[in-house]
Amino acid sequence: MALTGGTNSSGLFSRFWIPTESRAPPSPSPPVAAPPALPHDPPSRRPHLALPLPLTLGEKDSTAMAEEAGRRRRAAVVVLGDIGRSPRMQYHSLSLANQAGMEVDIVANGGSDPHLSLRENPSIHIHEMKSVQLSGISKISGALALLLKAAIQFIMLIWFLCFKIPRPDVFIVQNPPSVPTLAAVKLVSWLRGAKFIVDWHNFGYTLLGLSHGRSHVIVKVYFWFEKHFGRMADGAFCVTKAMQHELAQNWGIKATVLYDHSPEFFRPASLTEKHELFCRLGGSICGAMGSADCISVEVEDKNTTVLTGKIDGGVSLKPNRPALVVSSTSWTPDEDFSILLEAALMYDRRVAATLGEEDSMDEGQLWIDIKNGKQFDYPRLLFVITGKGPDRKKYEEQIKRLKLRRVAFRTMWLASEDYPLLLGSADLGVSLHTSSSGLDLPMKVVDMFGCGLPVCAASFSCIEELVKVNRNGLLFSTSSELADELMMLFKGFPEECDTLKSLKDGALSTGSSSKWSAEWGTNALPLVNQVIG
Repeated sequence: MALTGGTNSSGLFSRFWIPTESRAPPSPSPPVAAPPALPHDPPSRRPHLALPLPLTLGEKDSTAMAEEAGRRRRAAVVVLGDIGRSPRMQYHSLSLANQAGMEVDIVANGGSDPHLSLRENPSIHIHEMKSVQLSGISKISGALALLLKAAIQFIMLIWFLCFKIPRPDVFIVQNPPSVPTLAAVKLVSWLRGAKFIVDWHNFGYTLLGLSHGRSHVIVKVYFWFEKHFGRMADGAFCVTKAMQHELAQNWGIKATVLYDHSPEFFRPASLTEKHELFCRLGGSICGAMGSADCISVEVEDKNTTVLTGKIDGGVSLKPNRPALVVSSTSWTPDEDFSILLEAALMYDRRVAATLGEEDSMDEGQLWIDIKNGKQFDYPRLLFVITGKGPDRKKYEEQIKRLKLRRVAFRTMWLASEDYPLLLGSADLGVSLHTSSSGLDLPMKVVDMFGCGLPVCAASFSCIEELVKVNRNGLLFSTSSELADELMMLFKGFPEECDTLKSLKDGALSTGSSSKWSAEWGTNALPLVNQVIG
């Protein structure tokens, strides 16, 4: 990876004064090496390997090899946000480099490191912009702060897209945010003679409407802006059929559905990988968020973690281990995290009632019994919540005030290489995403399926395009419904929980049926080639 910041040698208006024929073709880029093979579970754990394997992100298809014979095309991926928290745009970049054989410039805000495969790819160059923070002005006037922030971001985008990167053949832009990204990229694509594709993840005006209301004048202006400049693009992707229909019927935009699929590094983790991961996370896992809980009382060493034990060089799962439940969140208003907290409290109370435990029972003695190997019909639940966002501290304070016997919470931000391992080590995923527009799907669920992880997901209009009830997951609308599902799935854990095992098989089948590289090669590559012409 090259972290670049030099001026484009041909200049902003190179297409107006340098004939195309006179430009010397760039020297061929070195071939992209395939990533090292990753350890896998035994064949009995991976029945999906009987299926034909799609092209991996580390390989190149015939299109890529043919392009290397002549001038290598170039794409610019634009994200007005943290590229490390934009997995879909990272996957676009990898596919543009490895499947389309293009040089790729990513223009995005810094913050979190993208995946290692992106950082080490010699055909991908990351250009980091600084985030614009106007907290002081926001306290005086929110509207003024929004306008000033948009103006500064517009200037930064023009500067980077015109002067910091070589002229691309095509821009691929994440939406939202729409303001000022769509206008800036449209202007630069005209100035530099490039094409312009919008990848519709959601609608920006609906996200703004969560805080201002759909009838607010700012939201109406944002809607006009998003629709007007969105229609100027040369091509479009979207994430669901429902969104494709909305764009076609009410926006006049013809979009290609490009479903999210996990890349190849999302897969079930081996026992050794689970052990090594939890050895690395030991301090974060064993440290309680408030007072002591059912997890923090366990003592870990180099041979023992909360989930695993290592004896004579062999790793095994503890028979009385807690069930690991993972949720990834951006801690924003379109995910009501209180539902999960209430469901966890209900699970804790219902298990105690089912087992006939008194409210006055000494929880310390219960934890000692569990530590010494005692098993119950219902396991402890360890919720690991990953992600960054504005509401994180608020919910962490609520977690600290909970009094729970068999449930513990941990919040953390993981390295991009550890996140797939955490999903591949978990027993259940939870998605609280409900979508501001009702037309997009949570990518976290796609990643969970890639790791063979079944999901309990909040129900909304198009979620059943992804989550198939009783096949790869369950849906819920209230905290009580989620608590019921937790009770049903984890009764008899870890051995006698047939419903959970069945959903896990379904999730693994869903995740292995198609990977991102296959989806991108079938639906995205033809549009990119058509737009570039």
